[in-house]
Amino acid sequence: MKILNGTALAKKIKLVLAIEIEYLMKKHERAPKLCIILVGDDPVSISYVQNKKKSCNEIGILCDLSILPYSTTQDELLALIETLNNHVDVDGILVQLPLPKHIDQTVVLQAIDYKKDVDGLHPMNVGLLNISPDAIIPCTPKGILSLLKAEDIPITGKHCVIIGRSNLVGKPMAQLMLRENASVTVCHSKTKDLACLTQQGEILIIAIGHRQLVNADMLKEGAVVVDVGINNVDGKLVGDIYNSIDVTNIEKKAAAITPVPGGVGPMTIASLLENVVEVYKRSVRNEE
Repeated sequence: MKILNGTALAKKIKLVLAIEIEYLMKKHERAPKLCIILVGDDPVSISYVQNKKKSCNEIGILCDLSILPYSTTQDELLALIETLNNHVDVDGILVQLPLPKHIDQTVVLQAIDYKKDVDGLHPMNVGLLNISPDAIIPCTPKGILSLLKAEDIPITGKHCVIIGRSNLVGKPMAQLMLRENASVTVCHSKTKDLACLTQQGEILIIAIGHRQLVNADMLKEGAVVVDVGINNVDGKLVGDIYNSIDVTNIEKKAAAITPVPGGVGPMTIASLLENVVEVYKRSVRNEE
């Protein structure tokens, strides 16, 4: 069984981006800039945004991190986003999710200028993903596709089964796989007889956040398994399948699998960096 090493590929992507950024900075006399906004003091979210900022700094992307108090109102958050929308030297804006319950996530995401929406969650980018190669693609699905291609996993004509229908992963992942000429089935919490469908998946992508949801009996022989899930069990990060009690049988049955950690996670960060550089390049072209 092959391990799909996201950590190694993410490192290569960062090296390439660092070289590209150095060249672009000399040409345009400014670095790419990302602004990250976090509302609240959730330790996990703080860790996520600090990791994103660190990754930006490592390759030459300027990154401003604003950690706002939990009591921040929706109007205050929208005012900050509007200010960043109007700053010509701000290329990308990222609002860390989830937001506090008193803030409407949909309203906030729609307030971000879609040209600066590095998460690819603005309705304009969601729509463009269906019809145009110019969409900003959500980071996790983009990272998964990059990893599959880098590992020479055939996609055209394959049956891809996706467990999860979130706007962040499941839905855009389905669109990307359709663009790559796969046949796609999307499953979710209301799906009946889940095993019947997963057993058909030549590429199985699990993005539902439910530890040990899938066992070896639910896999097709020779399947490529992408485990997006992140679960904390006794202080240890595990996925939705790879670290299950059935891991030995899974390894015997699957042709390839992503580990947790070290699989999809690093690729998500690498794809965010790619998105920041892409919106920066579009911005400086418009300035010329």
